[in-house]
Amino acid sequence: MKKIAIIMGSDSDLPVVEKAIGTLEEFQVPYEVHVYSAHRTPEEAKAFSQSARTNGFGAIIAAAGKAAHLAGALAANTTIPVIGIPVKSSNLDGIDALLSTVQMPSGIPVATVAIDGAVNAALLSIQILSLSDEALAEKLDAARAQGREKVLRKNAAIEEKYNRH
Repeated sequence: MKKIAIIMGSDSDLPVVEKAIGTLEEFQVPYEVHVYSAHRTPEEAKAFSQSARTNGFGAIIAAAGKAAHLAGALAANTTIPVIGIPVKSSNLDGIDALLSTVQMPSGIPVATVAIDGAVNAALLSIQILSLSDEALAEKLDAARAQGREKVLRKNAAIEEKYNRH
């Protein structure tokens, strides 16, 4: 199975990133976690993304706040999927990071999840890997079924409490 790379622009992004890590662990998907800054360590970020495919990665999750150029900088140097997590870390409530992450030029795509959307970033990376891994696809199907059942149980409890006509 291919690995998922999780790259943070700063270790201050770790509380958000830990949610992606937990999701990958839940699905037993191998991963690596690194801190590379698009601005402070651009050569290291470039080297990582250039070698990501040959090093066995199937996708990169990039979490960054404020100017949030990390996902784009990584995507510029690889053709494996890059998923950006805009991190709420400034007085603009993450909107700055969202716009920086989502506004990529044609030819250099970055899939972008919600502000602080680490769980969905992990799930999207798992979906990408599941295209060539049937066991992983089955785990995703089971998780969706569990989510459906959980909502239906909550609905039944609400109906029982409030729909007594």
